[in-house]
Amino acid sequence: MLLRLSFARLSLVASAALWVLPCCVGGLHEMYTGFGQPDLFHKKSNCKPIPASLLLCHDIEYAEMRLPNLLGHETMDEVLQQASSWIPLVQKQCHQDTRKFLCSLFAPVCLDELDEPIQPCRSLCEAVKTGCAPVMSAFGFPWPDMLHCDRFPADNDLCVPPASVDSVETATREVPKVCEPCLDKEENDNEIVDSLCKNDFALKIKVKEISYMNGDTKIIPETKSRTIYKLNGVTERDLKKTVLWLKDGLQCTCDVMNDINAAYLVMGQKMDGHLVITSLKRWQRGHKEFKRISRSIRKLQC
Repeated sequence: MLLRLSFARLSLVASAALWVLPCCVGGLHEMYTGFGQPDLFHKKSNCKPIPASLLLCHDIEYAEMRLPNLLGHETMDEVLQQASSWIPLVQKQCHQDTRKFLCSLFAPVCLDELDEPIQPCRSLCEAVKTGCAPVMSAFGFPWPDMLHCDRFPADNDLCVPPASVDSVETATREVPKVCEPCLDKEENDNEIVDSLCKNDFALKIKVKEISYMNGDTKIIPETKSRTIYKLNGVTERDLKKTVLWLKDGLQCTCDVMNDINAAYLVMGQKMDGHLVITSLKRWQRGHKEFKRISRSIRKLQC
């Protein structure tokens, strides 16, 4: 007799979102490269503990995941690399079940007594696609073929269903934390100069690529758009191939950086050989605040 599992046995946590989609610019490209159509269901699976470093599925309501997973990843290193690309979409809050849906694929629940893989229900996929596909499309990324909802089973006792109404209500109450460098701060000319003088660099940049490493956000600017306004302790070698870091960027939101075509004023310090961002503002040409910033930079005397 087919083993029937209760909803409670299969339930996943629906998490509130914490980031912004432009962080996917580098990661979304990578996520497509790893998606094929693997013949998963004829491979013997192994139950593995879900590592704390799998941030996409941190603190879900089960401890072990199936490998190979439902995306064909056969090693934990591959899972960790590919899963990080999806965190910005989860944190965009396009749907309350995005994390639940993705974790059911990247870290599917693994039960010793059940050989058959537990997939997301088709209704879960369709709900997440309805909320998130338009967001992805706005940034030039169609819903991946690998996630076409027709490939998932109609709702039954052996698939992961959408969240209940109670779960949705709980998730939407959570408030995302804003990264300290991304806080909207009103500053007068003196405060702007003081902020510049406390930092080792101030750059006007456009973002070329964003990715993640060890929980930090890695930002690579467009070389041609880089203008150095203040330089102290930062070498020419640092600036040949500029790499900026937002510490613990995966744990917070940076809504100010939600336009990949915009220019930004980035200030920061050189720490342990890395250029670490301490302040980030969108550069708005002609805006009163940035006229003040430009004047402050021109008369800068630290």
